[in-house]
Amino acid sequence: MSTYLAAAEPATAEATGVLALGWLLIALPLLGAAVLLLGGRRTDRWGHLFGTAMPALACLIALAQFAALLERDAEERSVGSHLFSWIPVGALEVEVGLLLDPLSMCFVLLVTFVGTLIHVYSIGYMAHDPDRRRFFGYLNLFVAAMLLLVLADSFLVLYVGWEGVGLASYLLIGFWSYNPTYAAAAKKAFVANRVGDFGLSVAVLIMFAQFGGVSFSEVFAGAEGASEGVLTVLGLMLLLAACGKSAQFPLQSWLGDAMAGPTPVSALIHAATMVTAGVYLVVRSAPVFEGAPDAQLVVVIVGAVTLLFGAAIGCAKDDIKKALAASTMSQIGYMMLAAGLGPVGYAFAIFHLLTHGFFKAGLFLGAGSVMHGMGDQVNMRRFGGLSSVMKVTWVTFAFGWLAIIGFPGLSGFWSKDKIIEAAYVGDGWRPWVFGTAALVGAGITAFYMTRLFVMTFHGKRRWTDDVHPHESPLVMTVPLMVLAVGSALLGLALGPTGAIAHWLEPVVGAHGEEEPVIAVTLLTTLTVVLVLAGAALAWLTYERRPVATTAPRGSWLTRAARRDLYQDTVNESLLMHPGAWLTRSLVFFDNRGVDGTVNGLAALLGGTSARLRRLQTGFVRSYALSMFAGAAVVVGAMLLVRL
Repeated sequence: MSTYLAAAEPATAEATGVLALGWLLIALPLLGAAVLLLGGRRTDRWGHLFGTAMPALACLIALAQFAALLERDAEERSVGSHLFSWIPVGALEVEVGLLLDPLSMCFVLLVTFVGTLIHVYSIGYMAHDPDRRRFFGYLNLFVAAMLLLVLADSFLVLYVGWEGVGLASYLLIGFWSYNPTYAAAAKKAFVANRVGDFGLSVAVLIMFAQFGGVSFSEVFAGAEGASEGVLTVLGLMLLLAACGKSAQFPLQSWLGDAMAGPTPVSALIHAATMVTAGVYLVVRSAPVFEGAPDAQLVVVIVGAVTLLFGAAIGCAKDDIKKALAASTMSQIGYMMLAAGLGPVGYAFAIFHLLTHGFFKAGLFLGAGSVMHGMGDQVNMRRFGGLSSVMKVTWVTFAFGWLAIIGFPGLSGFWSKDKIIEAAYVGDGWRPWVFGTAALVGAGITAFYMTRLFVMTFHGKRRWTDDVHPHESPLVMTVPLMVLAVGSALLGLALGPTGAIAHWLEPVVGAHGEEEPVIAVTLLTTLTVVLVLAGAALAWLTYERRPVATTAPRGSWLTRAARRDLYQDTVNESLLMHPGAWLTRSLVFFDNRGVDGTVNGLAALLGGTSARLRRLQTGFVRSYALSMFAGAAVVVGAMLLVRL
């Protein structure tokens, strides 16, 4: 773990100047949420503007702080600020503070910048919703919780932000809760996330028991001397938390249903920010996983399984938002795989996280623009030919499509291909298994994303008679243009120069320079060939041939993918139904066993006392007869003993 000594050190400097304003990053959107949710209907007319201004101001502060960090030497870019004492109880002393370093700065910029664009987009998207002000209040609450999560300087404060993100996600997914399906989707997401939250809560307890504290510096310093067994359990608990929040196998079933929420929610929570919290947790906890190679291997396995799992589901979905949700699951799988590879992958996990935040947010908002023009329809089999009537959406969506499939030169090419290269680094069977999984996933990604793009914007028009497609207003298309620029150029700015690896080095250590088992040039060529082949196959299948307006029956694999590879069936069989039977059994045992015993004992005592009470008649002759009978019994017993 010596590679991560920098990560184990506390903040190297106290915050001064603009760096001391970190608390405002959280306070501004939190203020927005308080005003909009407590102000009631009196804020309806201007609430959406106020709600948008809060993350915008936070973004300006974040940009100023980023510039201030750039002016510092690399070893001085970890800046801490103490806010107040939270839990001074015996051996447990938790101070609430913020840690601004290169890793947290990446997330702060992503959350505030992309979050602001999504707020602007929502002004137009939610224009006719009578509860738009409440929607912006929930968005602000989410941004505040996410910023607290990534800026916390201890695992316990991080846990508060973690729970806040889960609450805000529940409120946003179920925003239209009058629809029972949407309400059920919100509950499903909340319950699935609670399973992961259990892992994080146990991890925090282990940290306090083993290391005597929960701050990053205490935990990482204690990890240096901890046993591998303790670190393995701790790492697995942290991974469980990451799987729940980042929709990784086996806790991924909630993500597709979460598309029931408004499309800006899908872009903010399920593309750019919340689902990346698990990746942040794993990378932030690098010293723990480095000391637990078995837990680190499980991280890689989970990432590899999830990236293929999500890609297979994406190939069969006709709902545009659910296809993008499956894509998110797969892309987060790439990040998780990279995070489990150690020094060779940490920087690339964050690199892909940043580029993914731009192109996936653009794709989700583009899908929302299509829905806006198509009367809220989501079935791609009823789209087609939209490139001629929604030109801005088409062009901006094309940039996101090319970026996510890894088309040479665009953002995804620089970030995802680096993960594939990192997966092929190592000895034995691992690089061949995990590298091949990442490589195959790239080809499948090209297929299902090209399928989505072609079915939506190209081919013959398959519109229903009641829709009249039209371009979205500027308040919705301008954010699409900005995100398209990021999809095209962000990877070029960070990748070829190694800027992202150098930037993150003070936190995750020096980037590993090991060579993959396949020459980089050959590996890049294979990746590009697979991507082009997957895209060409989808183009020939869905553009050259007519697309049925009703989904054909398909093969057994297609039918399985439409049902999310039976993940709900498995959950219901292994968890829900046994849990329901266990609950009923416990209720029966409680009613008939516990309550029955208590009530039976009470009845026995009551009945016995009632019968004994009948002997107390109040007549002297009865008492005398009782005494005589008792004396006779005693005399008889004595005579029997003598004999």
